[in-house]
Amino acid sequence: MRENSPMKLLAFDTSTESLSIAVGWQRDGHMAVWQHTAAGGPLASSQLIPQIQALLAQAGLRLADLDAIAFGAGPGSFTGLRTACAVAQGLAFGVKLPLLPVDTLMAVAEEARHTTGAQQVHAVLDARMGEVYAAAYQYDPASMRWQRQADIALLAPEALVVQAGWAVAGNAWAACGERIAASPAQRMDALPTATALLRLASGLLADGLAVAADQALPLYIRDKVAKTTDERAAERAAAS
Repeated sequence: MRENSPMKLLAFDTSTESLSIAVGWQRDGHMAVWQHTAAGGPLASSQLIPQIQALLAQAGLRLADLDAIAFGAGPGSFTGLRTACAVAQGLAFGVKLPLLPVDTLMAVAEEARHTTGAQQVHAVLDARMGEVYAAAYQYDPASMRWQRQADIALLAPEALVVQAGWAVAGNAWAACGERIAASPAQRMDALPTATALLRLASGLLADGLAVAADQALPLYIRDKVAKTTDERAAERAAAS
């Protein structure tokens, strides 16, 4: 960030079926935010750049005015992660902006904290194929940072060990919520929104986690996009 200048950030996430974009401009100690949310998935690649341009125009900013670009790096949809990373790199290269690849599960935890006050969160995102991406995060109010308690896991919903008193936040309820051992009081709907990325960005910048455009990568947890016909047949046979 340029010394003595207000922080100006662009953030976006296309890791789920939702397209989320936000521009934040810190003024007088407060962050003014312009945001856009819409259906993502296959539409994200065609909508992302025009909507970024529209939000920047609303904020009265050019790309060159920004201090950094934050994007949801994963885990999440393979296509969505590639789209976000490629667009972030393309935008950053021309004006030499640093990039902040943000853990999407941490962004889920931050969204849950922002909306409910939860500071101990199991973040869970639908990974399809009957599995979830999951990790546990604890918030430290003193440092205003999240600490991940273990590596991000790809697992069957039944394998998620939910700690007593912790929130379980994410988007996995419709697909496999009945398989997650969490009480109704623990369950929260939350997505890795662009505004959550904005709230995380200043801490990530301060911690030196920005990277050059050519160093930014998506975070892939699953190394296979689809199961083979033989694998699916074997699973059906094992379950019968």
